[in-house]
Amino acid sequence: MPDAGLQGTLVVVVGPSGAGKDSVIGYARERLADRNDILFVRRIVTREAAAHAEDHDSLSEAAFDEARKEGGFAVSWQANGLSYALPYSTMEHVNRGGTAIANGSRGAIDDIRAAFTNVIVVGLTARPEIIAARLSARGRETAEEIGRRVERGLKLGAYGQDITIDNSAELRMAGDALMSIITGRLSLAS
Repeated sequence: MPDAGLQGTLVVVVGPSGAGKDSVIGYARERLADRNDILFVRRIVTREAAAHAEDHDSLSEAAFDEARKEGGFAVSWQANGLSYALPYSTMEHVNRGGTAIANGSRGAIDDIRAAFTNVIVVGLTARPEIIAARLSARGRETAEEIGRRVERGLKLGAYGQDITIDNSAELRMAGDALMSIITGRLSLAS
């Protein structure tokens, strides 16, 4: 159980599109589902929810702006032409001493670090050809757009991350690495 006197931690997973952030987070979520002290955050995005896409809560731009003005977000940012946010409930959980795991954006790391006291930024990577194949399988972008995304991801590199996990092999390997980060932090706080 989270300790009211203990400041918790936000573990934010960042990396290029196609690195497998949602898959790795989902792997950890399934295996840590019985832990009340761990919150897997559903971030808010101004994109329609779809079965084949990231698990998130959708808001229109107008509703997003209104929620931001009303203090509904712990932190918000813009990336890839969309608006993203972590709900304020994330901050409440961390302030009670819990650990929260969220899918973030590399360009938002400074804002996330400013909003939360204890942040561990996990950078997820994969080989460029694997990222390109994953993006192609989504069917949302042209080959040219995918090429630009892969190139942009390589240029951004390891911006502000504390730990890097390579997700080029079996999902289990990257998922177990993320779980060890999450549970290692919790055992240190106990």
